[in-house]
Amino acid sequence: MSYTADMTAAVFENVHKDYVTRPILRTKIAAVRGVSLSVPTGSVFALLGPNRAGKTTLVKMLLSLAKPTGGTINRLGQPIATRATLGRVGYMHENHAFPRYLSAAEVLHFYGGLSGVRSEDLPAKVNALLDRVGLADRRRDSISGFSKGMVQRLGLAQAILNNPDLLILDEPTEGLDLTGRKLLREVVRETKAAGKTVLLVSHVLPEVEELCDDAAVIVAGKLAFAGKLSELSKGRNLEAALQDVYETGAAR
Repeated sequence: MSYTADMTAAVFENVHKDYVTRPILRTKIAAVRGVSLSVPTGSVFALLGPNRAGKTTLVKMLLSLAKPTGGTINRLGQPIATRATLGRVGYMHENHAFPRYLSAAEVLHFYGGLSGVRSEDLPAKVNALLDRVGLADRRRDSISGFSKGMVQRLGLAQAILNNPDLLILDEPTEGLDLTGRKLLREVVRETKAAGKTVLLVSHVLPEVEELCDDAAVIVAGKLAFAGKLSELSKGRNLEAALQDVYETGAAR
């Protein structure tokens, strides 16, 4: 079965994730508890919640970096065990683990190869993206000398290098200046305009309100809300609405 535009970009069905903290005593922590939600294709979807709510664990499972203890997850119309779909996902993290001895261009060539970009297309793509994120003049420099914001710009270029059908942004504005944030918003809007999907994990609520259509709120590993962002806020300040959800465990 191939992925088509009318499918949901991601589906979580009764997903659980336990971490064993003390193997001998079999002590466990439930990071995710029975979460069921769908991320619509063509949407900008916000994944919200307080720290340690389970958001990053959900993202890791969607990226096949962690296995669910229970339940099922589909990515781009296929079970997450189907690794072929990973080549159509872009991922930007707040703390990148790029090899520090590589140059900016070398980073993009390396990750472009991993994500299946054709080798004959890579040079032009790399040059265009480095120019777009403002790093063209530093393309041959080792990223060990880059600032946090420069690494984040490189991370954005890496995330969209393969023209992904699903773009996952995990606290992407961390370290970005005003110009970098503007660029990020442009990329999000362009991705949506192309009929593709953005999953945004963020605590920056003004940007969530500006960019997102739909949202899910995770509190203590459980789904507290899923639906239109407007249904969550109901005309109120989004911060106040979220605080209510965090305190009660459900949208009012």
